[in-house]
Amino acid sequence: MAHIVVYVSRFILVFLFAIYTYDCFAALRRSVSKERQKRLYHRQVFIMYTILIDLNLCIFVSTNNMMILLFMLAQMIFFGVCMLIYKKIYKHASYALINNMCMLMTISFSILARLDMGNAIKQFVIAAVGMVATCFIPALEDSLISKLKMWNRLKWIYAIVGIAGLLLVLVVGSRVYGAKININLGPIAIQPSEFIKIIFVFFVAAMLYVLPEDDLSKMKIDFKSSDFRKVLIATLVAGAHVLILVASKDLGGATIFLFTYIVMLYVATRKPLYLIISFLGMAVGGVLIYLLFNHVKVRVAAWLDPLGTIQDQGYQVSQSLFAIGTGGWFGSGLCQGMPDKIPVVSQDFIFAAISEELGAVFALCLIFVCISCIFMFFNIAMEIRDQFYKLIALGLGTLYGIQVFITLGGVTKFIPSTGVTLPLVSYGGSSLLSTMVLFAIIQGLYCRQFDNTQNQGDL
Repeated sequence: MAHIVVYVSRFILVFLFAIYTYDCFAALRRSVSKERQKRLYHRQVFIMYTILIDLNLCIFVSTNNMMILLFMLAQMIFFGVCMLIYKKIYKHASYALINNMCMLMTISFSILARLDMGNAIKQFVIAAVGMVATCFIPALEDSLISKLKMWNRLKWIYAIVGIAGLLLVLVVGSRVYGAKININLGPIAIQPSEFIKIIFVFFVAAMLYVLPEDDLSKMKIDFKSSDFRKVLIATLVAGAHVLILVASKDLGGATIFLFTYIVMLYVATRKPLYLIISFLGMAVGGVLIYLLFNHVKVRVAAWLDPLGTIQDQGYQVSQSLFAIGTGGWFGSGLCQGMPDKIPVVSQDFIFAAISEELGAVFALCLIFVCISCIFMFFNIAMEIRDQFYKLIALGLGTLYGIQVFITLGGVTKFIPSTGVTLPLVSYGGSSLLSTMVLFAIIQGLYCRQFDNTQNQGDL
């Protein structure tokens, strides 16, 4: 009986998630009316709850663990409260971001419950605490922005906090798979770089921010000008962040910081020369890192020929590829696969577990949901008129996008694996909390821009 339920649910899940994914993009079209958009978002909520129930019932019939049903009920209450808070407090909140955040966490809780119920409960508790801590960020952000006009003047505070935090990890941090990324506070392990990357975006935005009457893009590259010195200082501080991460062997984090800075620098200055120099620097730096760090050579070797090194360094990537290939289009069914054979599957390689048991179609829909979030971030950035907050929205969107790309690229052997988590889906408290903060900040910028546009009579 359990096999029949799981077998049928595979097709139901794919069908429902495909509709949800279609609604993500259909609701973003400018030709869609407000009423139609509202109906699409309501349908997404219904689909999300249906998927939640389906996933948990599959786990229950396969394990007969009553805790799964209680966990399902707790999730339903949690997401209901989350949506209620945003919709009641923020009249102009982006329902697209709320729905996608909840949907990604729905998938996360269910897959983690299938892999390890203890980790699923921990992740859920962290999410509940994070929701309480972050759901009021947009309101605080709006009130503080309107009352304090100094956020763009705190660049050195952002820089000092960021560099000091990364140095602290370098000195006293604990090693995880060869990299110093965590600070242990008793039973709790915190990954400071997850939060520092948000502070880093604020630093870059504050450093490259110009007054409305100025425009860095119209200024010539004069090595003696104050504008070039501003770019040079920003580059040196950004480089300090990256070098500390490289020294800690957190190469995934270093890549995220570096790529985010390059995108923000180019958008702020719109000078192709800076972009060319940056990518040349990345190429040279990548070669040097490969020559200097043995574990980088190991990961590159595993990437180039995982099957040839399957007995040691290529084992993780090989098992990931086997899982993705075994799942086929519709998956083997929840609790019917063997994702536990993939090392660190709940963190770095959770996408492989999803692909194996829920199928390639479901996994592709997951990717497109992440892409729709990126589109929303960049769309919000383009609508913001204040350059400081425009750069913040752009930087946060880039952070999210490059992290998704690095994670999926490593799992599918598109790029060497760097041990980066999939935001809101992978197991990891620091990653989950920082991503929730990121979504809350974007939500605040969206509400603020909507109110400003409405006040100016553009809507």
